[in-house]
Amino acid sequence: MKPRRTRRRAWYIPLGCVVFAFLLVTLLAATYLLLPYQVARVYGPPGENLRGLQRFQYAVLMLWYGESLTQPRDSRAGEATFRVNAGEGATAVAKRLEQEGFIQNAEAFTAYLVYSGLDRSIQAGEFTLSPALAPIQIAQKLQDATPAQIKFVILPGWRLEEVAATLPTSGLNMTPDAFLTEARQPARRFDFLPAGATAEGFLLPGTYTLPRQLTARQLVETLMNNFALALSPELRAAFARQGLSVYQAIILASIVQREAMQAEEQPLIASVFLNRLAAGMRLETDPTVQYAIGLNPATGSWWKSPLALIDLQIDSPYNTYKNDGLPPGPICSPALSAIQAVAYPAQTPYYFFRARCDGSGLHTFAETFEQHVQNACP
Repeated sequence: MKPRRTRRRAWYIPLGCVVFAFLLVTLLAATYLLLPYQVARVYGPPGENLRGLQRFQYAVLMLWYGESLTQPRDSRAGEATFRVNAGEGATAVAKRLEQEGFIQNAEAFTAYLVYSGLDRSIQAGEFTLSPALAPIQIAQKLQDATPAQIKFVILPGWRLEEVAATLPTSGLNMTPDAFLTEARQPARRFDFLPAGATAEGFLLPGTYTLPRQLTARQLVETLMNNFALALSPELRAAFARQGLSVYQAIILASIVQREAMQAEEQPLIASVFLNRLAAGMRLETDPTVQYAIGLNPATGSWWKSPLALIDLQIDSPYNTYKNDGLPPGPICSPALSAIQAVAYPAQTPYYFFRARCDGSGLHTFAETFEQHVQNACP
């Protein structure tokens, strides 16, 4: 007998299973391709360091963490300072942000940093942050340690060119030339500023907190507005009692500022110049000649010292050795103390002063020229 052949059973896959598998694969492929695109619309594009499956994995994490990344921890909270130390990693920064109450979830924040590629570009420095910011906004702020505002300093006795020279390193986004153009022709007019006058003398010395993106015109107007606020009705009235307009008072205050090394002497020096003006004498003050000379190329200074006898012959309306009365404009930015010294000068009989011989920066005062000569250093 022939052996009976064993019939092999045929395996058939039902059509429904094939369709289901096809749909499942299609769905997974669509999810793999489209999910990162949908996430990018909310959280921005993924960082270049993520490739293939990693992009998909972190896209899923973004959806998982959801509102813990897009909603602030406390929408009513104020601002506070947060410092990132040099060499501090993203994970450590995220943990401290959570500990200090800026964010809700350090793991979610770290995941976003990695997803966006911002984990590699966190800057060391101080930041002004708030729990009222969404974590993704905080992450963006940590990329730039440059503050939105800067401290800008004007020292007493600076002329416009000296203020301009500080701009390249000030943090303000303007050139010295742009500033000088605006300062020499202020767009806004003030009642104390004669037609054609510059801003010289009216940039009140002090430390200003200013927006980094301030324009040159805005800077000049901000500084002059500050001067206008300091110009009280009492000061105006005091200038008038000295027989001076506001503009004339600032001219004289700028001279007092350059002559007085010690603020305590400013009322005395103001009294000397006011006495000279009242007597019809010339002011004969070196700072006005220094202003007329301008920049000394040899030293890089705007205030040549000492002056030579030939310097006193310079042909300039600012040369108070050759011209009567006040110069045509201020020669520098006087401090408020110098302005007040002109408004409320000491009452003295003095017409002369000269520096003491002890190097103290103080002066010896005299009523007569003979006394003045006797006060010369041996």
